[in-house]
Amino acid sequence: MSTSTINGTRSSVSKNRSTSLVRGLNAILLILLAAQFLVGMLVNLFVQVPAVHPGTNADNYFVGVAQGVIWALGNATLYLLLHVILGLLLFVGSIVQLILAIIARRRAWIVVSIFGLLGIMAAGFNGASFMNYGHDFSSLLMAIGFLLAAIPYTIGLTVTPTHSSASESALKR
Repeated sequence: MSTSTINGTRSSVSKNRSTSLVRGLNAILLILLAAQFLVGMLVNLFVQVPAVHPGTNADNYFVGVAQGVIWALGNATLYLLLHVILGLLLFVGSIVQLILAIIARRRAWIVVSIFGLLGIMAAGFNGASFMNYGHDFSSLLMAIGFLLAAIPYTIGLTVTPTHSSASESALKR
């Protein structure tokens, strides 16, 4: 076996391993999205966010978001606290998934990861807007962001192949 064949096999196995990590993280993100949806319903039904807290009606939107999230992490009721923690986990996980997809050089997973990250960011920023400004429209946009994340992640699991044909042939040798 030549060196180029060995290196090609190692590269294929490494890409295959990266793709498996992306698929696994994608499944975890979908489960976290489902949990986030359910906890969000609990927040919607049973939590009254105080009218005044750090970040409320902030002049600088992004500073207000940071202040509101920090306040929620230290002072919110259990359901709102869980909602914020799940949102932060989703944000970090979606960034990690995008990095893994880029490392694996899988175009389909990169596209799925970009759209999922954008949906999670849209949901997160609009969730913070709802908490800080209290506009119902922000809640609607948060739900739309959820869908913009859940749909590509679901498509990613159902459409992308589990192994590339090159990786399978290299593994069979």
